[in-house]
Amino acid sequence: MNAAASSAKPTIVLLHGVGLDKSVWKPVQELLDFDSVALDLPGHGQQPPLTSTATLSELGDDVVARLPENPVHLVGFSLGALIASNIAIRFPDKITSLTCVNAVCDRTPEESAQVATRLQAARDDFANSMSIALERWFPEDTPQNRALREETDKVLMANDVTSYLYAYEVFATGDRELVVDLATITAPTLAITGENDPGSTPDMSYRIAKYIPNTRVEIVPEARHMMPVTHPDVLAQQLNNHVQQAERIA
Repeated sequence: MNAAASSAKPTIVLLHGVGLDKSVWKPVQELLDFDSVALDLPGHGQQPPLTSTATLSELGDDVVARLPENPVHLVGFSLGALIASNIAIRFPDKITSLTCVNAVCDRTPEESAQVATRLQAARDDFANSMSIALERWFPEDTPQNRALREETDKVLMANDVTSYLYAYEVFATGDRELVVDLATITAPTLAITGENDPGSTPDMSYRIAKYIPNTRVEIVPEARHMMPVTHPDVLAQQLNNHVQQAERIA
């Protein structure tokens, strides 16, 4: 790392999941000790919709073009974690640390079949598949969950459906593309997921640690998939600690 980069103020860059936008990170950003930038993924939020099949590397290239000049602490949630890992593999000089939040890794045949079924369900009936996802993410009927379901539903239903499906195809298959190169990642890595996340399971975070050297795994008790909004305090504390430790050894 050059002198200018080493003297720059640490910046955390946050990548959201499929069908969401950068607003999912707001609760976490409010609790971070470092400067942070949340980006909309290609085809999401304020970015132009995807109009054709995309590869994981193409999504990564789009994000890299919008990263700050100096190396960043790159954090990805769900699809964002696949993109962040892809960037860590291909552009190691761009990052100081990597964090994979509620990430998938090296799905088993059964797990691959499950995500393929969800993709087909979205093709068949997008609105219904989003309702099912919301029930999976926020199952308990509490005031907090009702508010989160309503807020998240607005973001999901604002998607360009064709663009969403192209992005979901990457999410459904990108972990297989990554596995062969994960071991080349040298940045300090945190893999964190929820104890009760059915799609990005604790076992998947341990798989990340099996492939990526210098990975620390954290499993959040009772948490499910949408930790940036359900557990922002826990997530922010883990990110603050991870970034602080990575800065000491950078």
